Amino acid sequence: MQGEWAGQMVGPDVWETCRELIPAGSVFAFLAEHREVLFPPGMFTDMYPSSNGRPSLPPQVLAATVVLQSLHGLSDFETVQELRCDLRWKAACGLGLYDTAFDPSLLTYFRRRLRHSADPTRIFTKVKEVVAATGVLKGRQRRALDSTVLDDAVATQDTVTQIISAVRRVIREVPGAEESAGRWCTAHDYTDPGKPRIAWDDEAARAALVDALVTDALNLLGHLPEQELGERAANAVGLLALVAGQDVEPAEDSDGRDGRWRIARRTVADRTVSTVDADARHIHKNRTRHSDGFKGHASFEPETGLFTAVALTSGYGPDNHEAAVACDLLADEDGGQELTVLGDSAYGTGDLRAHLQADGHTLVIKPPPLRPAVPGGFTIDDFLIDAASGTATCPAGHTANLGQVKADGARTAQFKRVCTDCPLRGRCTTSKTGRTLNVNPQHELLTAARRQAATDPAWQDEYRRWRPPVERAIAWLVAKGNRRVPYRGVIANNIWLHHRAAALNLRRLINLGLTRTGATWHLTPATA
Repeated sequence: MQGEWAGQMVGPDVWETCRELIPAGSVFAFLAEHREVLFPPGMFTDMYPSSNGRPSLPPQVLAATVVLQSLHGLSDFETVQELRCDLRWKAACGLGLYDTAFDPSLLTYFRRRLRHSADPTRIFTKVKEVVAATGVLKGRQRRALDSTVLDDAVATQDTVTQIISAVRRVIREVPGAEESAGRWCTAHDYTDPGKPRIAWDDEAARAALVDALVTDALNLLGHLPEQELGERAANAVGLLALVAGQDVEPAEDSDGRDGRWRIARRTVADRTVSTVDADARHIHKNRTRHSDGFKGHASFEPETGLFTAVALTSGYGPDNHEAAVACDLLADEDGGQELTVLGDSAYGTGDLRAHLQADGHTLVIKPPPLRPAVPGGFTIDDFLIDAASGTATCPAGHTANLGQVKADGARTAQFKRVCTDCPLRGRCTTSKTGRTLNVNPQHELLTAARRQAATDPAWQDEYRRWRPPVERAIAWLVAKGNRRVPYRGVIANNIWLHHRAAALNLRRLINLGLTRTGATWHLTPATA
């Protein structure tokens, strides 16, 4: 049941009695004055469909609390302590001087209701409506795209820990699994909260343990009672099947017997790193930096410093992961206006370029670098590609036919024989069989982009001036310890990222002079 104001505060009204103590022009003062208009009760009606039960705390109080919590990067417990002890927080959220706030778990319930509602990111949407009402983005058609790695909130687990944890979860969640485990799982006492007691510096002992644990997991999966599983039980079974197979491979023992398991001599691309947060992944931001967690994506207007869209993903995906998300970030731009889209080379794929150009956007996106097979040697731009005739001509003047179009639209030209006695071979390829040229389906588009980036002064000036501010925006997102996400799973953390961006946008609007006259949001002329 949705709560409403009872009409009487616990103690004096902090905003009325201590107004001069609240910093003017701060988010605290703004929420104290405009909280009810920014977050009206009707905004949350669908989250409380039942008229029965005990009334909750008014949701606009919780919404204001979530904005301040996201802005300052606090835990639920820390947030409630601020509400109890800080006059600024009390004024912003409409609490009386002697109000002891509420239990921290109420924030968890509020986020859960948001998550299962029709619009989980409604707070961000509401702030976007305020942005639109001010007209601050009118005529500003630049959008800078970027992404960053966000560390997960759990510890990365090794293979042994993951299998043991997944077996425990199946025993706990699946009816009848405890009996099956008692009979078929003998490698470890799964009621023991610690790790198996073995000589961890003994390679043979570790190998025997891995083999035994995988065998236990497979035996348990094969002897679970036949029954219809609920969501939690089905997820537990699926997770056990995943972690029992992602890091191991069949192995023969010294006697040549099969049926044994060992740690695989490879890494699964989409490897689950923890059973506590099955959505977290290994992420490689570049060739030297990697971490475990998620990826945060943002579309940013560089002149005003406002986020126009954000998204959080698991971090695993194809090489053009950022490019795939970029289309969603730009999808909600009002009126389908033509934009100037800025981005680094992660957004320089041919598919994204074709998509954005088809929508009428101007691209100031750094093209991906070409890596020649021989340092300082020839790249694909040194070849003459004629898609119409289906041929490719190398720098030495040799011509090869482009092969059939592959499933991804690419074509291949193989020079092989003509490379044998070619005097330029040392600058072209290190392959013993000669040069093989892979031609992207958007080759002409990518070639033109590389040429423009290298020779067009206007493009270079635009990129140097307006691309860097998005780095500042990403720094805002991860400041105050927000590099590490506070929750588990993509859905919960995606909502958190939207709350964080909403809070930063609100702070930025206030700095630009956000105020309300009558029923209209606007920026004061002196700062707009």
